[in-house]
Amino acid sequence: MLILISDAFDASLADKLSVFGEVTNDKQRLSEANVVLVRSKTVCTKEYIEQVPNLKLIIRGGVGIDNIDKEFAESKGIIVRNTPKSSSIAVAELVMAHLISAPTHIIEYHNGMKEGKWLKKQIKRTELYGKTLCLFGIGNIAQKVADRASAFGMKVVAYDKYVSSSDKAEMKATPELAIKDADYVSLHMPLTEETRGMINSKLIANCTRVPVVINTCRGPVVDADDMCALLEANKVALYCTDVYPSDPPSEDYVILKQEKVILTPHVGANTNENLLRIGDEAFAIIDELSKGGKL
Repeated sequence: MLILISDAFDASLADKLSVFGEVTNDKQRLSEANVVLVRSKTVCTKEYIEQVPNLKLIIRGGVGIDNIDKEFAESKGIIVRNTPKSSSIAVAELVMAHLISAPTHIIEYHNGMKEGKWLKKQIKRTELYGKTLCLFGIGNIAQKVADRASAFGMKVVAYDKYVSSSDKAEMKATPELAIKDADYVSLHMPLTEETRGMINSKLIANCTRVPVVINTCRGPVVDADDMCALLEANKVALYCTDVYPSDPPSEDYVILKQEKVILTPHVGANTNENLLRIGDEAFAIIDELSKGGKL
């Protein structure tokens, strides 16, 4: 069995996987691969998959598989798996970093100090305590966020089309009801045709506050043009995003030109600890399928 590690995983993974067969990072050997491990960079389109005649398994290290043509892969008898639990802590901590830094104005204070400005009176902090956090999606990552937000004394509400009750958040029946009293909105949805552009001017119009919006799921779930208009109209206080339509985003991506944004380069899952967890979960998947005679 040839295992191709196509994207960046922990350096120790290749040695761990060697118990199953030959492991390579050489993408020129794609056509020989039986198993391919990808993260966000490699896009497994129909054309990509057709180049690999003996492919049996694609593992997406992380949450979501929207960079894999799952339907076509499975029509060819190829198993598609991901590692949904591994990234929960890492991404939840990035969300919390945004939740803390936004009302604390860490970036503004720091930049002011570096520029010789003493902004103690000009900028006032606010607290998370008593504020409402709205989660869109209540999966593994969102539940970790809910736990942490609750520890800060926040009220947590959520909307998830497929979940009616949760012990982590007060579930709302519609997106409009969920966002109504939100001070903060954190996005944890898969990218589908239904969720594409879901966060837009029409939805935000239902909010009685001026929320901070945090996006660590997929860039296109936010309508970028609408978000720019909302920021300029002070209907959204701040947009914090780790995700974009492409990695990296094109230079003309309108969000990049906005002042009231905090941007990180898709690093939600990039902790040393998480890369190890992703590798462990990938190992377990291959081990399970090998023992079951599927590889």
